Amino acid sequence: MTNDFTPKVKSMRTNTLKTVLVAGAALFGAAACTALVIEPESTVPAHTLFQSESSYEQFLAKIYAGLALTGQQGPAGAGDIQRITDEGFSNYVRLWWVLNELPTDEAVLGWGDDGLPEMHFGTWGSANQWPGGMYSRIFFQIGMVNEFLRETSPEKLDERNVSAETRADIVQFQAEARFMRAYSYWHGIDLFGSIPLVDETSPLAGDPPEQASRADLYNYVASELTDLRSALPAAGAGEYGRADQGAVDMLLAKLYLNAEVYTGAPAWGDALAAAERVITSNAYELDDSYTEVFLADNHTSPEQIFTVPQDGINTRTWGGTTFLAHAAVGGNMDAGAYGLDFAWWGLRIQPEVVNLFPETGDGRADDIFFTDGQSVAISDRGDFFQGLAAPKYQNVTSDGTPGSNLTHVDADFVVFRLADAYLMYAEAHLQGGGGDAATALGYINELRERSYGDTSGNITAGELTLGFILDERARELYWEGHRRTDLIRFGLFTGGEYLWTFKGGSETGTAIEDFRSLYALPAGEISANPNLVQNPGY
Repeated sequence: MTNDFTPKVKSMRTNTLKTVLVAGAALFGAAACTALVIEPESTVPAHTLFQSESSYEQFLAKIYAGLALTGQQGPAGAGDIQRITDEGFSNYVRLWWVLNELPTDEAVLGWGDDGLPEMHFGTWGSANQWPGGMYSRIFFQIGMVNEFLRETSPEKLDERNVSAETRADIVQFQAEARFMRAYSYWHGIDLFGSIPLVDETSPLAGDPPEQASRADLYNYVASELTDLRSALPAAGAGEYGRADQGAVDMLLAKLYLNAEVYTGAPAWGDALAAAERVITSNAYELDDSYTEVFLADNHTSPEQIFTVPQDGINTRTWGGTTFLAHAAVGGNMDAGAYGLDFAWWGLRIQPEVVNLFPETGDGRADDIFFTDGQSVAISDRGDFFQGLAAPKYQNVTSDGTPGSNLTHVDADFVVFRLADAYLMYAEAHLQGGGGDAATALGYINELRERSYGDTSGNITAGELTLGFILDERARELYWEGHRRTDLIRFGLFTGGEYLWTFKGGSETGTAIEDFRSLYALPAGEISANPNLVQNPGY
């Protein structure tokens, strides 16, 4: 395996990423608006692209870059996704974040862009650009992986007389690509339920693909991850920003944790086992500082398992952490103190999550929430002074140095980190998945000792309940893209048992329909493929 993709040292990493990602950036053109299975058309003929054996790694880099970048030029220009009005909105991380945070009790965004108010209110339809954009992004990624696997078949490698050394590297490249496809399919399962299942063996022409059941897709993703795991480096041994066995086990744990939602049958034991493999690998450790997990040099955090690398010079985007950092700053806040050139006056944290924290003592709130001039309560989404600001992602390093670019943020987006493995272990244990009660309690108290700076926030065995876990997940993981899935798993996302500000379009909250636990398949996809059946309620 070559070592020129994403080295651990960020100054080296960013220079290398520029070389690799730029080389791979123009491999594919834009996705069509209404093509169900998005098979991006290569802008470089295969006979030209693969003249150099380094092109295989560049192709893989484009697949990874699909999580970070929005098009061929960056931060905007020749966008990958045409379905969404603003290319900056089409960033994979930004779409995933909007769909999983804005309809919940964790975040409010004061802007009036097309479709955003409906995301808050739980009133989106099949024409909303945000779920539609995510659907396109998911299949754009899947299409790239499928094409990569076709172009690395034994027959293709024989035709090109690819060297034995490169063929050995390609075995791992293929496993990484399959992980990325499984990652996107997990998002598809979670957000849309039943969608087409297409892989490298699927025909490129002819009848549109059939819709696979949610349970079949779940089984496919679980099988793929289990099969490819051994071809990846051990947990923590892979190059930064790339998939290894730790990332596989985290994705398996997330999949199994929600098995009952996806299939009707729980898999708590499998979820616990996967989380336990991550923890007992001893490849990761909690960062001493909660805030440093989200700063401009967070690639150095020992807690990170899988991230979307961001870089203010070489991987510029209007999504990702650039969006999360800028949008969380406004009011009386000094943008420069957060390593930013200007504030976007957008994101605040919902009062329901603020109220989960004690008044003082928990650093996850004390060290991040900005209160000067801000009220806890929110009655007007558009008024930035309503709701506490929560600048979780910041464009300064752990020593206070601004990032490399004041506009485009250096902080990497955290997909999987060790703290979530601790929380999943504890939840799966309480659900009957096995494990050890004392171990589960110890993991939770490790998180709380970090946040409180001592043992004053520790809980007892009797206090470790499922309700506590749900609240602790909000305290530990707010704004990391987990909340919608968590609330659905606990049966609280829809209905009226749990209300929060703006749920159902009411300032005080009102019930929303059960069918909204899934998003609508985009209307254009339904029109383009007669084999698709729309999700109930839409």
